[in-house]
Amino acid sequence: MKDTFKHQGLRQQLVNTLKNKGITDVNVLKTIGNIPRHLFMDSSFLDHAYQDKAFPIAADQTISQPYTVAFQTELLKIKREAKILEIGTGSGYQTAVLCELGVKVYSIERQLELFKKTSKFLPKLGYRPKQLIFGDGYKGMPEEAPFDGIIVTAGAPFVPTPLLSQLKIGGRLVIPVGDNVQTMTLFVRKGPKEFEKHEFGEFRFVPLLEDKN
Repeated sequence: MKDTFKHQGLRQQLVNTLKNKGITDVNVLKTIGNIPRHLFMDSSFLDHAYQDKAFPIAADQTISQPYTVAFQTELLKIKREAKILEIGTGSGYQTAVLCELGVKVYSIERQLELFKKTSKFLPKLGYRPKQLIFGDGYKGMPEEAPFDGIIVTAGAPFVPTPLLSQLKIGGRLVIPVGDNVQTMTLFVRKGPKEFEKHEFGEFRFVPLLEDKN
């Protein structure tokens, strides 16, 4: 679990890459610069940890491309102490980004193998989400709603209604919608039944699957 000067230098290069690609949120960039992404990947991928690419992890899932993580996080417009629901804990990298930004993170993972691994791993790095559960992301976490923001880290063929209903008024849902290629979509809750929708171009994600595995 080493984080060397070399790793830190590579992270700063990655931050510069993200700036050049249009990420402007200073807190998000600082967070990407702080988190040792190489620790979230198999050691065989160490050379790739600070490239702006997605990589495979356990259970046929991927650790998202840093640009995608930064882009989605920036869209959430996070304030410290906000209550954020993450659908798809995965490797825990996005979870760590949220924790580092000082928010209360509630996260759901449907792959048992990943859930077990990540829930042990995150505290070792000093990241403590409020709640990490093994469950079905399509259902959200109604018992903890409403949330200031919800971030979905897998491609959804449609927008799950429970997620929209679990947003606070003024809350933001960031979700990649589509089958093979996804459109990054932002929903802002304006009233009990009123949502504003924005679309931000194409991204590629592993599919968001229903039920637990």
